[in-house]
Amino acid sequence: MDEATRIDRTALYERVKNALSAAQAVEAAALDASVRVRHAARGMRQEKQGQGVGLEIALARRESPRRGNIHLGLGKALVSEMPHTLERMREGVLTEYRATILVRETGYLTREERAQIDRLVCGDAATFEGWSDTQFEREVKRHAYTLAPEAVVKRHARAVSERHVSVRPAPDAMAYVTALVPMPQAVTVKACLKRDADAVKATGDERTHDQIEADRFVELLTGLGSANEVPVTVNLVMTDVALLGGDCEPAQAVGLGPIPSSIARRWVKTGLAWIRRLYIRPKTGELVGMESRRRFFPAKLKQFLDIRDDVCRTPYCGAPIRHHDHILGRQHGGATSSVNGAGVCEGCNYTVEAPGFTAKPVDGERHAYELRTPTGHRYVSIAPKATGAA
Repeated sequence: MDEATRIDRTALYERVKNALSAAQAVEAAALDASVRVRHAARGMRQEKQGQGVGLEIALARRESPRRGNIHLGLGKALVSEMPHTLERMREGVLTEYRATILVRETGYLTREERAQIDRLVCGDAATFEGWSDTQFEREVKRHAYTLAPEAVVKRHARAVSERHVSVRPAPDAMAYVTALVPMPQAVTVKACLKRDADAVKATGDERTHDQIEADRFVELLTGLGSANEVPVTVNLVMTDVALLGGDCEPAQAVGLGPIPSSIARRWVKTGLAWIRRLYIRPKTGELVGMESRRRFFPAKLKQFLDIRDDVCRTPYCGAPIRHHDHILGRQHGGATSSVNGAGVCEGCNYTVEAPGFTAKPVDGERHAYELRTPTGHRYVSIAPKATGAA
């Protein structure tokens, strides 16, 4: 096959992907409508109708529940309010990502305003021909701000109320600290860091400008003089061999992922971590279980679940653990134990309470439980392999 044909095939595959994304979106909207009718017939309150649909879609797409809910919102918007966008996807010239941008950036508008932007941006595929994703997003925002300036102000006020700081793992035993703040504050923070880094660099400091900014960021937040002397508690799971200097598998920073054993030893040596003894079954790699007679999980059992599960146990989720849930509910005789417990995020914990979802522990080499959805599909959640397993 010549190279030109390979490029033609690549272009064709992309159009097919976009058309299939449109078909998925339509199916998602149809499923939501069907479930809502069934829930209404059961007498469920209107605000509860449709609960669990996003999770089912996420499991089918092998994505997180958050992504499943985004896809569901996309499908409902395309089917009911954005026919031009849906048609461009069916033609294969508009990606699912760009359609999601359009839906997201017009979510606060009226149906009429949304329909107008749908026509302006996607009424003709030639309109966005050659646009980058960034330009596409900017054009959608420009139309939205022009049509509904008052709604934009209200949306900004709501966004300000949702400011927060988050931490997520990065490659090479690093992490991202992200602060969502109003734009003027973000620009001010960056300007202050740059000013301080310029002053330090002028003294002949050998660190790069970026390194100085990062160290200064930590110093300002912690009040300490060095970014390398921050006293924090990091829950590390590592073998005794790794702790004492042997070359073996990485340690595990709970909730953040694997850490090279040499770096983990350095953290322990400099006081950046507490040591807690945990035991595993060598053949299976499963942490030894704990049990309680209480209805709610006690603190030590919660810590055990946090360390064993690492992140939300719902398949494909991966969000931070916020709740400690009985797999088989207490009302059905489920025990408060490590076998019948799982660490989950808040959204998954509430979603699986929807009618038709069931769960139960199952036998396996490592801790596992089965999740069944209202449509009868079965998914198995298996705990991660513990550090130090044979």
